[in-house]
Amino acid sequence: MSGRTALSLPDAEATQALGRGLARVLRAGDLVVLTGALGAGKTTLTQGIGAGLRVRGRVSSPTFIIARVHPSEVGGPDLVHVDAYRLGSLDEVDALDLDTSLEDSVTVVEWGAGLVEPLAQDRLEVELVRPRGGEGHQGREAHLRGVGARWAQVELTGLLQ
Repeated sequence: MSGRTALSLPDAEATQALGRGLARVLRAGDLVVLTGALGAGKTTLTQGIGAGLRVRGRVSSPTFIIARVHPSEVGGPDLVHVDAYRLGSLDEVDALDLDTSLEDSVTVVEWGAGLVEPLAQDRLEVELVRPRGGEGHQGREAHLRGVGARWAQVELTGLLQ
């Protein structure tokens, strides 16, 4: 995929729907890097991914435990959900041993930009942007960018359907 795909997300339900749409194209070994301001919808998007992958357990922000594994209920890939907000270096990321589960899981890292790119040559970067107007405004925009050969032929524009 070249360039960036922008999708409008009018509410939390649309953000979760995008996550379910992403789950249709994600496969074991995929790394998804989420960025966006506090409250932009990173965990909400991950909840949709978890629902689409049909994983066990409630997907919530792993802020204090850093990483949480949600096993598949249907024989698909597990979801590894990471919150890198408290991590400050590649050494701290390495200490999580994410690369040991990367091959067999879909790994979603919130706040991972600038830290986790060395884990995988191919990755999907998703930036969630809240338009001007502050927290009271429900709408968001998702900017998706596939990096590497894995994402070269993946169509990301129809994920909300």
